[in-house]
Order: sequence, then C-alpha cells, then structure tokens
Amino acid sequence: MRIKIELENNLEDEEIIIKCSKVDKKILDIEQAISNVIQSEVKLSFLKEGKEYYLPLEDILFFETNDINIYAHTADDTYNVKYRLYELEEILPHNFMRVSKSTILNLEQIYSIERNLTSSSLIQFHKSHKQVYVSRYYYKELRERLRRKKKFMIKKGMINYEK
Repeated sequence: MRIKIELENNLEDEEIIIKCSKVDKKILDIEQAISNVIQSEVKLSFLKEGKEYYLPLEDILFFETNDINIYAHTADDTYNVKYRLYELEEILPHNFMRVSKSTILNLEQIYSIERNLTSSSLIQFHKSHKQVYVSRYYYKELRERLRRKKKFMIKKGMINYEK
C-alpha cells in the first residue's frame, strides 16, 4: 500500500480519497481511523438559558430547525446551536446524516424505523421518547448507510450475524 499526500494551495476544504480494488477489513479500518480523528476534532458549543455547554457528539440524537433556531436534542434535553443546518452537515462526522429539510440525525442513536410507503417514516431513539421523521427523499440513502454500518460491524466482529 502506498500513501500519497498532494498539496494544493487553493483548496477550500481538505479531502481524503481512498483508492482500492476492493473494500476489505484493512480499508474499513483505515476509514474508521480517519473518521475517529475527524470526529475528535469537531467541537461544538451548545447554549441553554444563558449557559454554554460542551457535550460529546455521541450524546446528540438529532439537530432540527424551526426556520429561526437550530436545536440539538439529547435524550433528556434540548440546546440551541449557533450553526445553520447546512454548516452542521459540513462539519459533523459521518455518523450524522440529513434525513429531512429540517433534521440531521445521529445514525448511532437510532433504535427503530417505522416504514411508511406513502409518507415520511418514523425514527425512534435509544432511551428517549423523542422521535423524528425521515422524508421519502432521504429514506433510501439512510437505509444504505445503516446497511454499510451493519456490514462494517459484522466484519469487525462487533456483532454476530447468522443467515
């Protein structure tokens, strides 16, 4: 395996590209290591009642907007965030995904998805009464991301799966 770093002075944002003939355990490990480094660098502040909080991103269930404010939801609480949703999409790690015009959710916190063929599907979270809807437009991508996550966990031995 070769590692190549190219410098480009006019880049707006860094990009990491992994070229491979097949996705195997080694490639998945590299992707996970890079994601862990990126995730550890993301630091957001959350506001509530005049106080500023610093919470681990893994505690966040989802971000949502009501057109004026952006809120970060944990299992028990809600905080204001200074970023817009499109800005959060750019800086959040790969386990966060936009699922509607007004919502970005943490894939790691999904407990269940109630599929609805004619409208939005309902997502529920671990240890929380909170729920959000994924629009039909984003549903297919969400299922694909969850499938890849499951495949990765099986390959890493994190979960057992028998057909």
